[in-house]
Formats: sequence, C-alpha cells, structure tokens
Amino acid sequence: MTLLDSWNNVHVIGAGGIGVSAVARLLQYRGKTVTGSDGAESDTTRELVAAGISVAIGARAENISEVCDLVIYSTAVPPNNAERLAAKARGITEMSYPEFLGELTKSMRTVAVSGTNGKSTTTAMLALMLQQGEKDPTVIVGSKVPTFPEKNLRIGTSDLFVLEACEHQAHFLLYSPAMIVLTNIEEDHLDYYRDLAHIRETFQTYIEKLSADGLLVVNADDQVSAHELAPTSRVVTYGMKNAADVMAKDVRVVSGVQRFHIVRRGEDLGEFALHVPGQFNVMNALAAATLAFELGVSAEAVRKTLADFTGIWRRFERVGERDGASIISDYGHHPTAIAGTLAAAHEFYEGRRVVLAFQPHHHNRTKNLFDEFVASFDGADVLLLAEVYDVAGREEASDEQVSSRDLVAAVKERDRARDVVRDVRFAADLPALQQMLEEVIAPNDVVLVTGAGDIYTIAENLV
Repeated sequence: MTLLDSWNNVHVIGAGGIGVSAVARLLQYRGKTVTGSDGAESDTTRELVAAGISVAIGARAENISEVCDLVIYSTAVPPNNAERLAAKARGITEMSYPEFLGELTKSMRTVAVSGTNGKSTTTAMLALMLQQGEKDPTVIVGSKVPTFPEKNLRIGTSDLFVLEACEHQAHFLLYSPAMIVLTNIEEDHLDYYRDLAHIRETFQTYIEKLSADGLLVVNADDQVSAHELAPTSRVVTYGMKNAADVMAKDVRVVSGVQRFHIVRRGEDLGEFALHVPGQFNVMNALAAATLAFELGVSAEAVRKTLADFTGIWRRFERVGERDGASIISDYGHHPTAIAGTLAAAHEFYEGRRVVLAFQPHHHNRTKNLFDEFVASFDGADVLLLAEVYDVAGREEASDEQVSSRDLVAAVKERDRARDVVRDVRFAADLPALQQMLEEVIAPNDVVLVTGAGDIYTIAENLV
C-alpha cells in the first residue's frame, strides 16, 4: 500500500492547467472521487466535466466537499486562495502539483525528462517509443500528444512512469526518479536562480537522487550537462557532434523530411525519418531513443515511432493556412528555442519568407536574457513583437520596467550595425498583433506565432 492509497476524495485547484488536469484524470482512473476548480472556463475544464469530473469556476470554500481528504493545487495558486484557506482550516492534507508527483514517483519506476529545452517533445517521443515497444508506460507531459486519449496523459498498466520534470523553482528535486534524461542546461528561470552556476548546482543535486544503478542519459553536445556535472549513476550519452554512445549521422533534409542514421556503440542501426523540422528535434529523438534502447525497445519500434511522429501541441505545430501562408504555432520562449525554430523554418521551407510574431513570456526572463533575445531574432525576415506576457505572481516591479518596445529598439540598432533592413514592429496587445499580421502576411510566407503565453490564440484566429 502506498501513501496515495490513503486518499479517496480529491479536490484539484487550477484544474485547467496542463499538469493538474492530467493528475485529475489519473486519480479518477484510479478510482478516486475527483472535483476541481479554476479561475476561468477553458477547453481543458470542459473536457474534465465531460469526463465526469465536476469543475467549479471561481474559488469558494464550499467547492471542497465535506468528505474531501486531499487538496492538490497548481503552484500558481496563492496561499490566500479561498479553497486553500478552507482546506487548512479543516485540516485537509494539501499538496502542490509537484509535491503530488513526487509521491507518485515513489510508487513507480520513474523516467524523468529534464533540461532547459525540448522536455515536452522528448517526453512524447519516448512515451510513444515505449508504447510501440510494448512497455505500456503511464505518462504525464506538459503539452498535448494527438495520439494520447487524454492528450496530456497516457495511462499504462506497467510500473513505468514517464514524467516531464521541470527545473522551475527546483520542483524536480521533489521527484524520486530511477532514470533521468537530461537534454541541456542553460540560463532560465532567473527569477528563482541566481545564475548559471546556481542552476548547475541544482541539477547536480537532482542527478544525485539517482541510485548507483540508476541511469542518466546526457547530451554529449551540451557543455554544462556533459562536462560540468559529476554523475553518481550509470551514464549513457547521445549527440550529433561530440563522440557519444548513441549518435545521429548523415543528417539531411529531403523533401520536407529529416533523414539520418543512428549509430549505437559503433553499430549502424540504419536510416530513420522524422517529419518535424529542426536539428533540435533530431536531438530530442536521439535522447528518447537512447533511453528506449536501454529499456529494451527495438530499433524497428523506434524507427516506426519517429516515422509516425507528427509533433505535439504548440511545438512547431502546423495550425493551417491564411491567404496562402503557412501558420505555425510554437511554445518557444527561450532565446535558444527561438533561434532553433527560425533555423528549422528556413531549412524546411527553403526560399520562403519567415514572419516571426513573438510574445516574450515573463518580464524577469526578458530582462535577464535581453541581449540573447535580441540576437535570437536574426533569422526572422519580418519581426512583430507583442508586449511581454505578465506571469501572475512571478513579476517584480523592477522587472516590469522592461518592455517589448525595448527589444524592438535594440533589434533595430543591431540591424543597423549589420546593415540589415527588415520590418520590425511593436504591438501593444494581441488584437494589435493580429491586425499587423493580417497586414503583412503574403502568399507563401511561413508565419511563426511563438511564445508560452496566450499568443497561440492568434494562430487559431488567423486560420
């Protein structure tokens, strides 16, 4: 019997969140009575209701039933939330979303996928490889996978649990993984971390949670994770440039398909095809394949998974067309991700004009990575920047002084220095951004609607 078996009536606060909603569905599947609440109705809350989970809109003490014995809340929900206060007053056990996942990882053989970039796609690819290889994992991913019945959740019958484990506020230190896939380590979440050294120290603590017979899968091409950590478990490496246990060779794009060979410990496993663009996605595929191979998944199962993989929600997601232009929605909100997405667009859509509409996410990130953001936009032929998305509960007054207007000014100054002439504009809000896009879009353009905030709604509106 695990600790989770002691609770039967669970209320989730922030039920519309991508992670919390997955937990609600998982608990329902395990026979628990689940209720929820959120500040606003959404597609996700409506899906929960359709699945038989009662979701209240708005925080009220009476939303928590008399028999409730556990409250799980999104980390975005403050302590003074009416339902959290009611739970505390009644002595009901409270857990944040990552704290609950921590309990779950203790009862299952957990594979945690971590790193600054690529977590969601790598998690999805790995889950599908394990499914194809008949390993039947349970999976929670921070996006939506088209072939998962619950999109952000897959419920399996084995003891394998694949989890997207984020370093934000060191939440991943709450988990007890048996295996870790580490994509890369860069500066991010600097509202919590002091600097890259602090991030590296936290990742070191994280990988030390692995037992001596645990497994760490590491990107050999990433300086920090491959060369500045001291693993205490077994290590398997993957990469494209530096020598590694699993490598991609002869990577090329042929008719809109990435083709490459995977060489594992000197053995050429043959050619693999990937229908999503970007070298970063080849690396994501390698990361997933490396772990899958270690768990006994065959090369043929990996090959079929990658050939069938069409991407996930908001990760270079082809939404549709507008006036002959291709509209793509992407979650990228870190400079490295933006630069990689722009490069992928030019590679997959050679010769076509690339329009980037970007909404920076979090004033603190924008301020601390300002110069990196300015340089990351170089690959855009047209650049439209919406005002910074305000992240509730995570903004400081000093951070809010930075604006996308500042980014536009710095980009124009950089363009003058490079003798580059292009259309660079500031949009005060999303309606203004959409109007600008409707003005500038031309037939055959590739339009990247990018950011971790609510900018994805523009992509949907355009098509």
